[in-house]
Amino acid sequence: MNELTEFEKYVIEQKGTERPFSGEYVNHDAEGLYLCKKCLNPLYKSEFKFNAYCGWPAFDDEIHGAIDRTLDADGQRTEITCHECGGHLGHVFKGEMLTGKNTRHCVNSTSMVFKSKEEIENERSAKAKSMELATFGAGCFWCIEAIFQRLDGVESVISGYSGGGTEDAHYEAVTSGTTGHAEVVQVTYDPNVISYQTLLAVFFAIHDPTTLNRQGNDKGPQYRSVIFTHDAKQVDAATIAISKLIQQGIWPKPIVTEVTMFEAFYQAESFHENYFANNAEQPYCQILIKPKFEQAMKQFEAILKK
Repeated sequence: MNELTEFEKYVIEQKGTERPFSGEYVNHDAEGLYLCKKCLNPLYKSEFKFNAYCGWPAFDDEIHGAIDRTLDADGQRTEITCHECGGHLGHVFKGEMLTGKNTRHCVNSTSMVFKSKEEIENERSAKAKSMELATFGAGCFWCIEAIFQRLDGVESVISGYSGGGTEDAHYEAVTSGTTGHAEVVQVTYDPNVISYQTLLAVFFAIHDPTTLNRQGNDKGPQYRSVIFTHDAKQVDAATIAISKLIQQGIWPKPIVTEVTMFEAFYQAESFHENYFANNAEQPYCQILIKPKFEQAMKQFEAILKK
C-alpha cells in the first residue's frame, strides 16, 4: 500500500471530499489508466472519462471488477470504493443522460493516480523481456490450462499443438492421432516469481507420467506425456526432475515422459481457450477435469495467485 498524506487519508480512508475544480484530474485528457492511489489497482481507462462540468473527474464506465458500490446511510447516494483496498473514490449517479451509458462516476482526483499510455507500454515491454516459456503435454489441454493459469508468476497459458511432423496443426487432424502432434500448453511465466523447477513439479503432479500415449480414457499419441524444452537449462532441469522421481519411487511403473527440444507451437482454436472456466457444467468437465483441478488447488495452494 502507498503511504498517504493527511489530506489523502481524509479523502480515501475517512470518506472526505476535495473542493470542486481543485483536483489534478478535473480537466485531464491524456491517454492511459487511472489507478487507486492507495493500492494502485486499475480503476478507469482514459476513454471512459468525460467532462461533466461538475468540478470532479467523471467516468461513464469502469474496469470490470475494480469498483464496489455501497448505498449511503441516508439512502440518497451510492458510494464507490476500490474493490481491492476499500479506499473511498466518490459516488456514482445514474439517469443524468450525460453520455450514452447514462452513468457518471464522480471521483476525487485525490483518490487516484494516473499512468500514461507510454508508461504502460514501457512496463509491458520490460516485463515481456523478463518472461520465459515452458511447453508441456500432459493429456487433454483443457485441464492442464486451467491449473497452470492459477499459478502465481504465470502470465498466460495458451493451449495448442507441438511435436508433429506437419507444418500446421488443427484439432480435428491432431485428435486423429496421425500428425504426431501432442496437445500442449505453452506457459509464459516470470522466473523471478515462479521457477521452471516449480512448473515441472506441478506438471508431474497433475498427470500420470507412466502411461504411454494415454491419460485416463484419452488415448493416442496426442495425449502423451512430453516436455518440450526451450534451452539447455530446461533440458537439465527436466532430466533432473525425472531422475529424482525415479529415485523416490513415487510411481510403481517406469516414467515414459518425453524430453525433447521445442520446435514449433500451433495455437489451438479459440473455443479451447479457458475451456474449463467456460464449460464447467459439462459432463466431461464435471467428471474428469473438476476433481483434478480441485486437488491441484489444494496441493499447490501456497503458490496460487491471490
